[in-house]
Amino acid sequence: MNRIALITGATSGIGEACARKFAGSGYDLVLTGRNKEKLEAMKAELEGVEVTTLAFDVRDRKAAQEALDSLTGRWRDIDVLVNNAGLALGLDKEFEGDIDEWSTMIDTNIKGLLTMTRLVVPHMVERNHGHVIHIGSVAGDQAYAGGNVYCATKAAVKALSDGLRIDLVDTCVRVTNVKPGLVETNFSVTRFRGDKSKADSVYAGIHPLNGDDIADVVLYAANAPEHVQIAEVLVLATHQANGYTFSKDTSRVEHLS
Repeated sequence: MNRIALITGATSGIGEACARKFAGSGYDLVLTGRNKEKLEAMKAELEGVEVTTLAFDVRDRKAAQEALDSLTGRWRDIDVLVNNAGLALGLDKEFEGDIDEWSTMIDTNIKGLLTMTRLVVPHMVERNHGHVIHIGSVAGDQAYAGGNVYCATKAAVKALSDGLRIDLVDTCVRVTNVKPGLVETNFSVTRFRGDKSKADSVYAGIHPLNGDDIADVVLYAANAPEHVQIAEVLVLATHQANGYTFSKDTSRVEHLS
């Protein structure tokens, strides 16, 4: 019987890439996201595996509880939880930032992750089997200009990953924090509030990562032997050294695979 992976934020970017990679590796999937139509479209595209979709916003704890409670039979036996849902909004200075946008980031990136962990992990502990994979960020290691609150949320993801790993040390449940660097997805379009030209400028002069690059790492961690716990992985573009040091050159000619 196929293993089951639950992936949050599965309709775009890293989450969508994870859904496709895990399906290709033979996992049955529970895909969550806010857009029911996009979830159903994903379900129709993924062949050869069983897919269940749950439409809710991870910020809504009651909706998340009801969605998880709707799972019956083997669908309750989640083997891998990929806590991917997250976002960044704006690059304003901390003393000029939008408080509502701060709340959205905190409620999604921290509280939403905690909600999903709280709802899924107890049954993993009961079964003494499972794997929690958080999508963190290099931004959680070092703040960068304008990153303030977003960086703080990803620093929290690192702390929560480490804390959960400690709490689960007497069990066979594993915890991994995957920390991407510069990834070209819809992430920057959201950060710049729909301004695609600004989003595109982030990647000008550098060969960024893509969602598949991160999904490959997530799947590798999930498929490691059960005695192997890949605790943390930092994944950067070749011309990126950390969260704020890049080499950008629009005239550079390279043939990076």
